[in-house]
Amino acid sequence: MTTPLALPDEVQVVNVGLPMFADAVRAQGRPVQHVDWRIPADGDLDAVRALSNLYGDAGAAIDEANTEVVRRLNEGVPQLVDVSTFGEAVPGVEGRMILHCGPVLPYAEHTDPLQRSMRAAVVAEGWAADVAEAEKLLQSGEITLDAANHHDAVVPMASAVGPSQPALVVENREGGTRAFSSLNQGPGEVAWFGRDTDAAIARLRFLAETAGPSVKQIIAEAGQLDILAVASQGITMGDDLHMRTQAATNLLTRTWLPQITALPDAARVPFGTYLAGNHLFFLNLAMAAAKSLQLWAHQVEGSSIVTHMARNGTTFGIKLADDDAWYITDAPPVGDAMYYSGYGPDTAAKDIGDSAVLELTGMGGPAAGNSAAVAAFLGGAMSDAAAATESFQAICAGASTRFTLPAMGFIGAPLGVDVRKVVETGITPKVTTGILHANSGIGQVGAGVATAPVSCFADALKALAARVA
Repeated sequence: MTTPLALPDEVQVVNVGLPMFADAVRAQGRPVQHVDWRIPADGDLDAVRALSNLYGDAGAAIDEANTEVVRRLNEGVPQLVDVSTFGEAVPGVEGRMILHCGPVLPYAEHTDPLQRSMRAAVVAEGWAADVAEAEKLLQSGEITLDAANHHDAVVPMASAVGPSQPALVVENREGGTRAFSSLNQGPGEVAWFGRDTDAAIARLRFLAETAGPSVKQIIAEAGQLDILAVASQGITMGDDLHMRTQAATNLLTRTWLPQITALPDAARVPFGTYLAGNHLFFLNLAMAAAKSLQLWAHQVEGSSIVTHMARNGTTFGIKLADDDAWYITDAPPVGDAMYYSGYGPDTAAKDIGDSAVLELTGMGGPAAGNSAAVAAFLGGAMSDAAAATESFQAICAGASTRFTLPAMGFIGAPLGVDVRKVVETGITPKVTTGILHANSGIGQVGAGVATAPVSCFADALKALAARVA
């Protein structure tokens, strides 16, 4: 006689893979634990072989190198030491040269907002009488174009800077590295938002003639600035230091207020007005600080950590530590976006700027979990912002002790994007950023979050595996 089948009174379910099965069990009121498992490297066999090597025979040496990279990113102390000009301070800037964000491209292949910014820069330098003449010079190749990253510099959004523009000079003495960025141009009718109007050109001249010399005098009187000490306070106050730098800018303004009031009469009012209306002033300082640390990290041999991540609106590129090759793919669109009235994805330019260096240094996306401002772009709840930080935890080699996130129990912001983890999981960095109009020249039309494309990370991974084989 066959014994009747007896079903257990309680069933504990572990679901692996497709979440719909877990949802079905949960809908019936039963406990279920879902495991978000996926095929490693999305089934790319070459990538799987590379991962086997980089986690296997080469894994211990890579882990040791990555530990050193995280230490450098976490312990370096970048200081703002001076303001000079790109022509005087930045290595390799010679003659009629314009530095721009992202990887190098010929002028004709650059996106419309960056072309406009280049034209504005050429006129501001006095090389052309107007933007029409600037266009001819740029098309003819008489103006040299190069990536700011090739000169130890980083510039945000659609920035293009000439030799007369002020250069923030940031030193990381622990690593012996020096990095540079431009002064932030502020909101409105400005070239870094892809505008080439008379007002945008006038703003560039104001930076060169008034704002740059003013900040130089402030530093001379106030002394060197520990940039990331201010940044860490800003993060605890709700900044992510990419999309929102308002708290850090306010802290810096308070710190410099005695020196601002002591500026000459001709500079004090216009500089004060510019600073009061520019909540993103601190952005470029944070970028230069991050770049100085990434230059130090880039010197570590045998690491799988990403040390460069830049976009020009047409292409998106990364570099790994101890590898000077760019791994490049198409720039992604900006998603999770909030647009100004009348604009949307159809009018949006693709992801642009060198500011993704922040995401590689514990700021921006890694710090999103403490920022209500960022949460508004990611679903509206702080849990959505926390999920952005958690996605970085899944692909980073360590955590910051400098940037802590009170809203997430004071955990350290994830630090050191590991190309192995990116390719294995398919989770790529999410970059909080502004959105420019694609072709009208009207400037910013929104803000959102760009998801880095995985293909360039896979190419970098395979190249690393070939080097350590």
